[in-house]
Amino acid sequence: MDKDTAIEVKNLTKVYRLYDKPMDRLKDSLGLMRKKKYKEHLALNNVTLSVKKGETVGIIGTNGSGKSTILKIITGVLSPTEGEVNVDGHISALLELGAGFNMEYNGIDNIYLNGMMIGFSEEEITKRLDAILEFADIGDYVYQPVKTYSSGMFVRLAFAVAINIDPEILIVDEALSVGDVFFQAKCYHKFEEFKKQGKTILFVSHDLSSISKYCDRAVLLNQGVLLGEGTPKKMIDIYKQVLVGQYPLPKGEGENLLDDEEIRKAAADASRDADSKIRNGKKSEKAGSSKTSGNNGDQSKTSADGSGSAGGAATANPDLLEYGDGAATITEYYVTDEKGTRTNSIIKGSEFTVHMRVKFLKDVAAPIFAFTFKNIMGIEITGTNSMVEKAFLDPVKAGDEKDITFTQKMTLQGGEYLLSFGVTGFEQNDFTVYHRLYDALNVTVVSDKNTVGYYDMNTKCTVTDVK
Repeated sequence: MDKDTAIEVKNLTKVYRLYDKPMDRLKDSLGLMRKKKYKEHLALNNVTLSVKKGETVGIIGTNGSGKSTILKIITGVLSPTEGEVNVDGHISALLELGAGFNMEYNGIDNIYLNGMMIGFSEEEITKRLDAILEFADIGDYVYQPVKTYSSGMFVRLAFAVAINIDPEILIVDEALSVGDVFFQAKCYHKFEEFKKQGKTILFVSHDLSSISKYCDRAVLLNQGVLLGEGTPKKMIDIYKQVLVGQYPLPKGEGENLLDDEEIRKAAADASRDADSKIRNGKKSEKAGSSKTSGNNGDQSKTSADGSGSAGGAATANPDLLEYGDGAATITEYYVTDEKGTRTNSIIKGSEFTVHMRVKFLKDVAAPIFAFTFKNIMGIEITGTNSMVEKAFLDPVKAGDEKDITFTQKMTLQGGEYLLSFGVTGFEQNDFTVYHRLYDALNVTVVSDKNTVGYYDMNTKCTVTDVK
């Protein structure tokens, strides 16, 4: 393994045996099973990846994609069926918080017990005891048996033990949002401290904003298959395609998408089996969709670049990500300022309008029109749609065209943003994407007063003498 590599996973495969009866499991473990009475579930399929020292890598994917399984194998909780894992550095894992706690022991005893299980000596734990107790902040309850703790107190103590042992490698599985809002803020602050100190972090989360904010790189798993790795923004956009079952995926710089068509097809089919309420359950028509999307992209760019008005036309992204099942196409999209001029520069505090024109190629029962603003890191800042705004819930016919406008006041801080568009709906209660354009336009917010965060609260401040 390279000296700059903290974690190396090679050709990792994990197969679970699923038994109908507990007795069948016992018989099989004792070698008493004469014939096979189990089903095999492939949780990980020949996964290879590496994490450099000091790198923060996020793993994303749908439920059942093997995210937690790969973390457990890396930390030694599970053994792989095939493949190997090499780790260079001391690991602290935030997986199943409190695993290994003895419910009869008090908090102090469990701190020492858990610390020694991780690999620290009694002296090393004693040096960290004050920091652990301060972080957990459960008061004198730390001297009471853990079985008397509330669920909130239990996870606070477990998190405090895991996060305060100063590891070289931190592995996190959906564990940052524990306890009340104040404790969650403390957890994220500690996480940021680790990142600033150059620790190696492997991070699994369904919170895509956290993946965008903290991670240097993202890895996309789907049904045990490594679909790709690259920038968080790229992988999140592709993950959203996986969620709605729309392949093929585009190949871009920095991505390592699989070329094996059978694996990709199997992954796409499997992705439609889980979380059906947020997927459309249909395979996109590859040839028709690709042809239509290409034409739409050309039309959109021409429309966006066609304005010669003062202030400049909205800048279309030549590398935008677009997909859909072909029932509708976004043929034009742009932004106008308060004077109705097409532009990509909006003055903070002024009114502006987002425009999109949509042509329908099939009958649609109730289309939903949407737009979203992201920052340049790929974090979704704000957005809305016609269903939320209760603006349009009517059916449309093939051949219909609609002009959609969203008018609002610009309260985002000054800076650069990316604007995305979408036409979606529900087909027999399944969420369906008809056409999406991710990061289609660049919008610049011009401001002479930036406050803290993403938004300006338009605060009025007064200072008066005390009488």
